[in-house]
Amino acid sequence: MCRWFVGAVVTVLVALLVAADAVAQRASERRVANPGETQFDVQLLRPSGGPVVPIFEGWFRNLDGTFELSFGFFNVNTEEVIEVPLGPENFVEPVEFHGMQPTRFEPVPDRDRRHVGAFTVTVPADFGDRDVVWTIRSKEQTLSVPGRLTSSAYELAGWDFPGRTTLSPLVRWIEDGPSGRGPRGIVAEAVEVKAGTPVELNAWISRDDVAAEDERPINVKWFKHQGSGEVTFAERTTSVERDVWSAEGGAKVATAVTFAEPGEYLLRFLAFNVIREFEFQCCWTNAYLPVTVTP
Repeated sequence: MCRWFVGAVVTVLVALLVAADAVAQRASERRVANPGETQFDVQLLRPSGGPVVPIFEGWFRNLDGTFELSFGFFNVNTEEVIEVPLGPENFVEPVEFHGMQPTRFEPVPDRDRRHVGAFTVTVPADFGDRDVVWTIRSKEQTLSVPGRLTSSAYELAGWDFPGRTTLSPLVRWIEDGPSGRGPRGIVAEAVEVKAGTPVELNAWISRDDVAAEDERPINVKWFKHQGSGEVTFAERTTSVERDVWSAEGGAKVATAVTFAEPGEYLLRFLAFNVIREFEFQCCWTNAYLPVTVTP
């Protein structure tokens, strides 16, 4: 048999094997929705009655050698807010990674209608090819998505995005306390408040020395991340200009919040540069505040 013919056959076989492997990889990732529904589609949008789609954003490396798996979600409804409490209809497996996922799923007013990087899961350096799977059951549909480290295409820059002006804002829950940044962010010590009584919540935002010349404002938004009762924020969104956040200690961001019912809650404080940068998985910071609400 001619050498050129053998070479051609080998080339074709390799191409077929690569293609088959790509198909198998895609098939293995089709747990994000119903069979074949790996991505959301604007045609799915409706005022109400649709489900929540969990989304795996990707992974990034932490400085300590561990990895972070980032998850977001897509509420296909343009008007309906969906609440799914932690438990058999909203869980993360393996069980040791369960607990930080949201239970309140809002529509968003922009064209993407999704919430990017709502929480992360930290996995050890030797996690290998295992999956962390987030499952949500809503509107009689059970949808799940695996988070995994096996594809370099899903590697994110994390908080240290290249460039002097694209780093995530720093967030502190105490003015002179520790800071956090990036999707993993920082979790505050739990606080206790009374139901029906407005209470002031404070956070401090700034940039570090690397991005100190960034002239853009830092935008912030508060969310009820978990909890069964209604939560009302007096001022939910704001934009902080450079001359404020660059002051010593950063800028204090305050809002009054009222919890309608007793229970355990988790609030999320989001600090971000500009919305379009979410497309590049940069640059924002999550900060979480556990709240115990008493009668």
